[in-house]
Amino acid sequence: MNQTAIGIFISQCRKEKHLTQAQLAERLGVSDRAVSKWETGKSMPDASIMLDLCEQIGITVNDLFNARRINMENYKEIAEKTLLEMREREEQSARKMLSLEWVIAFIATFAMLGFIMLAAFVDMPNWLRGVIICAGILIFAVGMFFALKIEAEAGFYECPNCKERYVPEYKKVFFAQHINRTRKMTCPHCGKKGWHKKVLTKEK
Repeated sequence: MNQTAIGIFISQCRKEKHLTQAQLAERLGVSDRAVSKWETGKSMPDASIMLDLCEQIGITVNDLFNARRINMENYKEIAEKTLLEMREREEQSARKMLSLEWVIAFIATFAMLGFIMLAAFVDMPNWLRGVIICAGILIFAVGMFFALKIEAEAGFYECPNCKERYVPEYKKVFFAQHINRTRKMTCPHCGKKGWHKKVLTKEK
């Protein structure tokens, strides 16, 4: 997938519709800076607005990912290729977010231990010692909150019973028993409880 070519294609299609970057941005509910980044190949449109973007500039998602309008003769072949690329992109995004979870958890834990060691080994008034320990615990709690939020929202959980893949509510992930990223939860589809493992994509 060539982001630069896709950006040029978006620009061409936008101009064919006689839209400025600002006008397209307003229709999509994004900034004109975001549209500029798409057209220069610095970033890709978010999946949540991709269909709306294609509709606004008169193309299909297949056209977008291939940076050209696709004729019907090879539509099926290219559609399958596009779906595969979208799946790979989704997987890469989820993997990056889950890696970020570990980074946040490590930093939060290291910061808390650093604050506690500072309070334990440096001579200071007891009130200040208490403030430093509380600050360390607060940093750890905030870090763990965001790390767990990333885990809940990045990728999907797969039910061992019906094999449905879904994104659970944060509180269900928070209160669930877990072994690493496998959590004991109730499936929202079949209603059965089991150990639901983390997977990267919606498709099986």
